[in-house]
Amino acid sequence: MPRTIAATKPREVMPDVTLTKAVFLERFYSQYIDPAFKSASSELGTIAEIAWDGYINARKSPLTRKAGKGYADPDYELSIDWISSKQAIDKAQKGFEAKNRKPRVLLINASPRSEHTCPGESSKSFRMTEIAEAVFKHAGIETNLLDLSRLTSEYGRNIHPCKACFSTAAPLCHWPCSCYPNYSLGQTQDWMNAIYPMWVEADAVFIVSPVNWYQVTSPLKLMMDRLVCADGGNPDPTLTEGKEAKKAKAVELEGWDYPQHLAGRLFGVIVHGDVEGTENVRRSVSDWLRFMGLEAAGKKAEVDRYIGYWKPYATSHQELDADMAMQGEVKNAAQAVADAIKAKRSGSWVAAGAELKPPRQK
Repeated sequence: MPRTIAATKPREVMPDVTLTKAVFLERFYSQYIDPAFKSASSELGTIAEIAWDGYINARKSPLTRKAGKGYADPDYELSIDWISSKQAIDKAQKGFEAKNRKPRVLLINASPRSEHTCPGESSKSFRMTEIAEAVFKHAGIETNLLDLSRLTSEYGRNIHPCKACFSTAAPLCHWPCSCYPNYSLGQTQDWMNAIYPMWVEADAVFIVSPVNWYQVTSPLKLMMDRLVCADGGNPDPTLTEGKEAKKAKAVELEGWDYPQHLAGRLFGVIVHGDVEGTENVRRSVSDWLRFMGLEAAGKKAEVDRYIGYWKPYATSHQELDADMAMQGEVKNAAQAVADAIKAKRSGSWVAAGAELKPPRQK
């Protein structure tokens, strides 16, 4: 058997995950245990039957239209959700490339903690994004806040897990991600379609994150994984006939350039903890950003520190209040990013080796 044929045949060894109708309906109705829904039981029954039909017939993207000009197969039926997301990204990219626009930074609060849900208190990460925001505004740089705590506190906010299409073949991972929404599986209300343009239009990203169990937070990791499509992802799903794994493998083996859709943007990272892990988490976030082709805004733009080291969690905000050095480092990190943005916009930013092509692709 020729190597190319063997290589393009997907491995399929995992057990079937199709639900019986009884199990599907049990899961469907579990969303509506509030007694208030009893008055709509007949209507829910009708909707449940429609949902079951969509599930068993795999209607992932029920609304589509022809791709049109600019795609390898203009007659391919593309998801309207995906087309809308791609248009938003293209618009953001044009804005990013515009010469006379104002500089912009994307501020990211990576903590899931919020007073609007179970923790009952704001996060220190959010407070530090506010400190950074004041610096950027004073420097004349527009800010856009991405508060990932809304995943835990706001209705209808989801970042669904990455399905790892890239590991099957890079072209199977579409830019932007086409795995969601998946209406047949109820995987809807995915926030990433709104988040992608935020990254694209920004001159720099500034991430503030706590350490959770020696790792980044759950919301941040979800976003990180779903940004894999920005680093080598395929901007034309018609090349792979949608999610045809065998076709995607063939396309990659024919030669794939692994485009870095966010390359050249700058970044700053603040990681704080209370006991362990700040340096490792800061390194992992910074390394991830560098791997995607983003550039660090300088040594002062990357900070890992402890706030209230081994002290009670109940007084952690008071510890931040008293830690003027920590607040000062956040300000310095933001100023370093602001300075780097201005230097890059003026053409005076120097990144040694920026034009070198890596001998190994992703």
